[in-house]
Amino acid sequence: MTNALATALETSATISIPRLRTLFESRLIAPDDAGYDEARTVFYGGIDRRPAVIIRARNAIDVSRVVSVARESGLELAVRSGGHSIAGHSVSDGGIVLDLSRMKALELDVQRRTAWAETGLTAGEYTTAAGVYGLATGFGDTGSVGIGGITLGGGIGYLVRKHGLTIDDLLAAEIVTADSRRLYVDASSHPDLFWAIRGGGGNFGVATRFKFRLHEVDRILGGTLMLPATPEIIASFVAEAEAAPEALSIIASVMKAPPLPSLPTAAHGKFVIIARMVYADDAGDGESAITPFRRLAKPVADMVKPMRYAELYEPDAGRHPVASIRTMFVDAIDRAAAQTIIDHLHTSTAKMAAVEIRVLGGAMARVSADATAFAHRGSRIMMNIAAMYERPDEAVVHEPWVDTVAAALRQGDRGAYVGFLREESAARVREAYAGAWERLVAVKKRYDPANLFRLNHNIPAR
Repeated sequence: MTNALATALETSATISIPRLRTLFESRLIAPDDAGYDEARTVFYGGIDRRPAVIIRARNAIDVSRVVSVARESGLELAVRSGGHSIAGHSVSDGGIVLDLSRMKALELDVQRRTAWAETGLTAGEYTTAAGVYGLATGFGDTGSVGIGGITLGGGIGYLVRKHGLTIDDLLAAEIVTADSRRLYVDASSHPDLFWAIRGGGGNFGVATRFKFRLHEVDRILGGTLMLPATPEIIASFVAEAEAAPEALSIIASVMKAPPLPSLPTAAHGKFVIIARMVYADDAGDGESAITPFRRLAKPVADMVKPMRYAELYEPDAGRHPVASIRTMFVDAIDRAAAQTIIDHLHTSTAKMAAVEIRVLGGAMARVSADATAFAHRGSRIMMNIAAMYERPDEAVVHEPWVDTVAAALRQGDRGAYVGFLREESAARVREAYAGAWERLVAVKKRYDPANLFRLNHNIPAR
């Protein structure tokens, strides 16, 4: 520990803001500073936490110093990339926020089709930059998501069936561990840690840079197809998605049609399937792949067209939705399950309620279950149940609804995607890590025995 850092630390669980300013200067934001409220605000509304200090790191040296401050002071450490944690793990109440959002360096090697990316980049920023060369790495479905969090959790997005999870394209990483060391990790250097960060979340350190594989993904056939939602159409839609070529990935939501000017007035308030479709191969073949979905019913809206891949990420800055969300995997959605979805959506009093369906398989499923810490390679369908409303105090009404829907739809697959978990019980967190649990505990014990990195879906060192 440097002399400057030592003097900034007073007694246990306290820090000296003036002394820390000598280390971090304008990168440090304290509660009395202008911009504090904006800096502590995360993507999801209703999360109102007041950290003791926010530090916007400019490089891995800053990150190492912040980790030292957290370790020596005992204060809780929150690590923020894009701030999209549903559980609110991107901000601490009374602790330290390590904000990576200023770390946006991106080095593209077009010839080798690799990229070194700092973890403050968003999925949209990375995708736009790589798209200039007709290249892409698969992330999620939202452009403002930070690549740090989504990568560590696995990454299930628009290219999941064609190219797998985000972690399937992760070639190496630079990690700051709990003892403030900066480590390079890959398949041959610290391979246990490299395995663990691919699906084990932020339990083992702070990722400062990732090395990704890039794929040729230039023009795609993509966009939104909206169909009327009946139990028969929903079940048929899922069956077609499972039978579709692997180049086609779909994220579909069953919900009431919003009153958008672009939709027919007669459709407003009626149940629809809003399907975001991506065919990441020859556009001509894509038309053939999407035709079976168009034949299920007359589309309410059809905005599927050739486009650049990066165009999928629409701007979402300034939104702070308040929501209750549950995530789960299921084995099938037949007519009975589809009827259950419609029946429960009828009972919601939320401003907006939806059941999202992502058919998996393809490249994701071909990776060995023990190759990474993501333990759900064999899961067939991911479902997210969401109720969105205006005020946090409405949660008391809508939380029971999402719990009821989740219980009604639960099947044999008890797993969960850690990237979409809210604050959950220890048992549910263990289900999210499933068969990787014991191995993850061993890695945690080696790299973070004191559980410094605990503001996450935590794997305790025991």
